[in-house]
Order: sequence, then structure tokens, then C-alpha cells
Amino acid sequence: MTIKPLADRVVIKMVEAEDTTKSGIILAGSAKEKPQVAEIVSVGPGGLVDGNEVKMYLKAGDKVLVSKYAGTEVKLDGVEYTILKQSDVLAIVE
Repeated sequence: MTIKPLADRVVIKMVEAEDTTKSGIILAGSAKEKPQVAEIVSVGPGGLVDGNEVKMYLKAGDKVLVSKYAGTEVKLDGVEYTILKQSDVLAIVE
């Protein structure tokens, strides 16, 4: 099963948080921060949203930075995804 977002929505999959710090300290599960870097899985077609033309500039495969609590989390076939508006994406990570 696949998720096909509508209008100005994108589907992202969060990138796993690091298990160790740069100095080599191993972090416990509760000490990890919620990741903010995600990979775009699929992108809606854009078009008219609330009377305004929305052009989609993100594409599948882009790595992006998102707000910590943006979007709606869904689980499909055992994989967790987040669906959010393109405007909730803060930046593209290169």
C-alpha cells in the first residue's frame, strides 16, 4: 500500500537519530532528541489551495528539516510516516 498526498501535502519519513555523540558517548533511548531531519517519500500535485496557486518545489528523495511537532503521524505496513504541508518544511538539507 502507498500513500499519495493531496494538494500541497508531502509525506516524509523521519531519519533515525544518532545512537552516539561525536565524542563517542552512547545515548540511551530516552536521551535521544526527536529527529528533525526527514526524507521526502512522496509529494502532492499542488494546485489551488484556499484560492491561492501553490507550486510544489520539493521532490521525492529530498532530505529536509521540519518543525519538531509538525504534521500528522501515520503508520502504514509497520513504517511510520508524517504527512504535512509543504509550508511546514523549514529547509532542504544538502
